[in-house]
This record gives sequence, C-alpha cells and structure tokens, in this order.
Amino acid sequence: MNVSRRSFLASIVIAGAASPWARARVVASDVVLPRPTPSQLLWQRDELAMFVHFGVNTYTDREWGLGNEDPAIFNPTALDARQWARSARAAGARAMILTAKHHDGFCLFPTKTTKHSVESSPWRGGKGDVVREFADACRAENLRVGLYCSPWDRNSPTYGGERYNDFYCDQLTELLTRYGDIHEMWFDGANGEGPNGKRQSYDWPRIHALVRKLQPNAVMFSDAGPDVRWCGNEKGMAGYPNWASVDPAAVPYPGVDSPAVTNALLHGDPAGRVWRPAEADVSIRPGWFHHAAEDDKVKSVDALNDIWFNSVGHNSKLLLNVPPTRKGLFHANDVARLREWRESRNALFAHDLAADKTVVWRKTGERSAVAEIDLGKAHPVGIVRLSEDIERGQRVSKYVLHGAADGDWKELTQGETIGACKLDRIASSSLRRLRVTIEDAISPPLPLRVAVYPTTG
Repeated sequence: MNVSRRSFLASIVIAGAASPWARARVVASDVVLPRPTPSQLLWQRDELAMFVHFGVNTYTDREWGLGNEDPAIFNPTALDARQWARSARAAGARAMILTAKHHDGFCLFPTKTTKHSVESSPWRGGKGDVVREFADACRAENLRVGLYCSPWDRNSPTYGGERYNDFYCDQLTELLTRYGDIHEMWFDGANGEGPNGKRQSYDWPRIHALVRKLQPNAVMFSDAGPDVRWCGNEKGMAGYPNWASVDPAAVPYPGVDSPAVTNALLHGDPAGRVWRPAEADVSIRPGWFHHAAEDDKVKSVDALNDIWFNSVGHNSKLLLNVPPTRKGLFHANDVARLREWRESRNALFAHDLAADKTVVWRKTGERSAVAEIDLGKAHPVGIVRLSEDIERGQRVSKYVLHGAADGDWKELTQGETIGACKLDRIASSSLRRLRVTIEDAISPPLPLRVAVYPTTG
C-alpha cells in the first residue's frame, strides 16, 4: 500500500545535486517503505500483458484519427476476439487491454453518449459490441481484462468544456459496469484540440474516484499513476536503475512534460512515498494500428528478447501491442512471431540450475548482505535472475555478482536496483558457485530469490 515515510527528510544525506537514487542514504530505523497493494502485486507479477489497438484507424490506415470518420467503414468481417486471446495466452501474457475508444472518439461498444460507435456501423447489423466479445474471450482464455478509453475525443462537440467531463465519466461508467471485473484501466494524457478547436481540462480526481468506486480492485495506469506509471517511452524499455517507489509530486497529472518528469518516469525514486511501478509499452510493429505495409516489419525474436530484458528484467511490466487487421484477426505474421518468441523465452528460462539449491544469506551490515549459492557442479551459466520480496518493499540500491568454478571468485557484473526482477546476461562462464554482494540498500536488505539459467544456443 502507499504508506508515507516517517521523518524521511531527517534520514537522508544529500550528496551534492546528484540524482535521487544516488543521493538517498536512508537510515533503516527511520523509514516505512511503500509497499504494493494486492492489486498492484498481482499486476506486477503478470510480467506480460497484450495491448490491442483496433478501431476506425484500422480502416483509414492512420495512427491518430480525425474524429470525422464515417462509422460505416468499421466492418470487421471475420472478427474473432478468441483468436486474439489464444494468441496472447500462447505468448505468455496474463492480461489484455483493448482500445475501447481512441482519440477519434469512435466507441467499440454501444453507448448512450454518442452515435459515433459500433451501433452506427454495419458490423453485426449495428448490434455488435467489441468490448463484450473481447472481455468474454479474455475470460475464456483465463486472461484478465483491461480497457483503454482515450480522454481526448476529436469527435465530441462537448470536448473543451465542462460538460465533457460528464460525458467522459458517463462513458467510463458504461465500461466499468457492463463487463465484469476490470483488472487495469489505462489512461494517457493525450490532450489535443477537439472539433471546436478547444482543449479540455480533464477532471482527473473525479475520474480516479469513479474507477475506485466502480472497480475497486482495478489498477489505473497513466504517466501520473495513481497505481501504475508509464516508463517514459514507447520503446518498451524501462529505465535503469528503476524504483517502484515514486514522489507523486514529480508527475502531478497525466500529460505534463519536462526533463525532470521523464527522469522520474524512467527511474522512480528511492525516496518516493508511494508505490507506483513502471509499465513499458511497445508495439510488435512500427505502428500501433494495423497497416498492411508493415506486415513484413514485425519485430524479430531477438528484438523482443532485448525488450524483455530491458523491461521485465528492469523491474517493469511489459505491455506489448498486437493490432488486428481489417478482418478483425491478428495477422499470421504476428501470431507466428508471438509463438516463436514464447519458444525462445521457454528455452532461455526452461531450466533453473538453482531451483533445488539453498541460498545462504548473511548480513554484513545495516544496509549490506551476501547471498551465496552452490550449484553442486560447474555449469555453463548465461543468465542470472534476482528478485526481492517486493511485498515488503524495494530495498537494494547497489549489488555485485561474482562467480567461481573451483578457484577464485571473479566479478561477473554489477547493478543497482533489483525489485521484482533483475535479469543479468553474462558472458558464458562455467560456474559452480555464485555470490551476490549487496553493497547498499535503503532499508535492511532481505533474502533474495536467485535463479540461474544455463547458456543456450
């Protein structure tokens, strides 16, 4: 839960004008660490979710619609949300998020708020509901349901005035009350001009309160949280070091932009008083919506693995977008790449050499400790995964990894934050013993989970 720190300013030493993770030197007895709520913990342990960008942009070949599109163009003749969900599950995702409404204002669900929706399209004779089919398909494949409803609406005549906040909250109410439990409600700070040339002042406190009331177990994403923050880019790359704790004043509302904001999104803050882990979003293609010209530009397995190591492996969750075609299906190239990627990850992480071994843990100081593990015999090691018990907060701020066969220890790598997951790829080495030396932490470090994987390929 988001617990405030007690007498925090008295517990840090400022080392010049360095960045927060370099300057925080927390006296352990003076701090109450922020910790995840059960919903945040469930969200973070998913590691991978799938984004689905679909709508009128799919038919106009645009990324951002204009708001004046004719609903008649929306007609996915073979829409199969179950195919989306099967593909996501096969890729290892545990949740999916659908663009229920993008910036063009076209709603993929029937709504009382506007005629600019599937009800005015020829699809399913105007009786269809993409959100319903999506939610049902997710649950059939044991995936949690997430929805994105763009606050920017280039179609609504109320956009740019106070009535729009009512309009938007009415749409959210429909989404939050019709489709069962919602795992993640996804927002962004997009705030361009509406059809009247005006921009909108969004009532974020009201929006957040509405979600809390109607879906109390949902996590809310935006660059400003309140539960999950953006990683600061759309490359799927979390910053490093990466703290799940943040200073909420650093990003006061969605859409605010400055170098300091970007820094806060990328790295979090060890001195932060709330738990707000990062989500790293990226598309499997160059664009977010399907474009036929990009069918041969699907990211390679190697590129997706690099993204994995720099998102999940940097204490973040990965949100990978896969866009349906005009027929309403994931393209065969995307489906094949997801399958190949899962096979590659399975090969990388199939055999934990440390699975049945004891990690010997000893404290060496108030903010330092050592973890050692003996694999029983030498193995060619290529990846080491470290994990903290984040239910009790995030603590480690500096560590060094050593390995040994039968002789002396040699340094393999070093790092800063660990959190839920830190993946270290090391030069293939024949190792029997590994040692993780925690050189510094913001609170007394707790025993780590250590997984060791052999070199593959």
